[in-house]
Amino acid sequence: MPRNDSDSSDEDTAGYTTTKVLLGYASKEPTDDPFSQLGGRPTWLDPQTPPDAQLATCKVCQHMMGLLLQLNGDLPERFPSHERRLYIFACKSKPCRRKEGSIRAIRAVRASKETTGKEEETSSSTPPRQEASPKPPSQNLGSTLFNSTPAPSTYANLNPFSTSTAPNPNPISPSNPFSAPENVSLASKPAQTPSAENLPATFAQKVRLSSPPPDPPQPPSPWPPESEFPPPYPSYYLDADFETLDAPSPTQSSSNHAKLDGDQPSNTNGDEPTDDADAFESPLDKTFHRFADRLAQNPLQVLRYEFGGSPLLYSKSDAVGRIFAHSATPGNNNNNKKITTTRHPSPTAEIPRCKNCHAERMFELQLTPQAIAELEVDQEGIEGMEWGSVVLGVCGRDCEAKGVRKGEVGWVEEWVGVQWEEIGGGGGRMGLR
Repeated sequence: MPRNDSDSSDEDTAGYTTTKVLLGYASKEPTDDPFSQLGGRPTWLDPQTPPDAQLATCKVCQHMMGLLLQLNGDLPERFPSHERRLYIFACKSKPCRRKEGSIRAIRAVRASKETTGKEEETSSSTPPRQEASPKPPSQNLGSTLFNSTPAPSTYANLNPFSTSTAPNPNPISPSNPFSAPENVSLASKPAQTPSAENLPATFAQKVRLSSPPPDPPQPPSPWPPESEFPPPYPSYYLDADFETLDAPSPTQSSSNHAKLDGDQPSNTNGDEPTDDADAFESPLDKTFHRFADRLAQNPLQVLRYEFGGSPLLYSKSDAVGRIFAHSATPGNNNNNKKITTTRHPSPTAEIPRCKNCHAERMFELQLTPQAIAELEVDQEGIEGMEWGSVVLGVCGRDCEAKGVRKGEVGWVEEWVGVQWEEIGGGGGRMGLR
């Protein structure tokens, strides 16, 4: 099947092209990655440091959620001292479907202690700073230049705060009105501390005194036993390979280009309207058909991964589609592209910044409808998950959780954008799974 969008590729042959998108496939056989899995129960970087249970709680019903995905997210070239793990959870309760907070994602990060050790070694190897020796008193510039001897001057002590007891040429009035008498030492006087009763209270002080102290941070909720979780989804290992697409022929490429540009087919005979359904295809349908056609070339993919890339959109008209619609298509040499973010709510849809460090977030991965087919393989009927794509955006700095020391595991919640399935619209979207 010819591809419907123009992608740059790492490899281009006469028969196919390879993009920069890494695809994940569910497998019952162990793979080279023993950690990454679809479904099942989560495992942690440190079994003694599980996440706060609130991070895996449905925001709608307040019940624990089931694991959709856990992924080894190590990126040694970008974050060489970080161990990264990604988790996506979903509520299995039917009333919570299609509601915000029913699908959540968290990121585990552990910064290596080696960085801290190197920094300490560098700082210890730095020689201590030597104190500068006192400079000799500077000579009079005029006498040095003109070889003259300065005359005695009564202005030798002009510092009004000086405590010098040098002879005063005027026996009646001292030259320094602030100087201390010869027989009185400042050190002998007790320190003058103003009384708190005499200090005027500022407005801020009054507010601080009248306001109650801030509540201490709440301790994390312990991770509950398995009995408090719903039955897990089936567990699969994940195998990975780069996406390969059929190379389009020149005729097909030009035809697809015209269709994507919105050109309507012309009536060739001039008597009857064309029979081409694309003439009446809405932009919404075009986005979905591009999504479906792209997945059809590798139909068993459950995961699409490209850190800093762009997702394959299920729709451009929903909240998630409006965020990414302006960015290029997946695999188009768009690495390290940051998606527009905002610090404050705005009328336009934008991916929120990282709540932990306020850095911009970047696209990392998305789940495809085939993941639903694998996770619900034993489920009877069609009553199941109702999303077309789950998009994960992560902190572009891979920030560490606040208050976590080097070598310890910290947990940060990340952004999830869910493109819900549009049942009955666009020509049967349920047909993808």
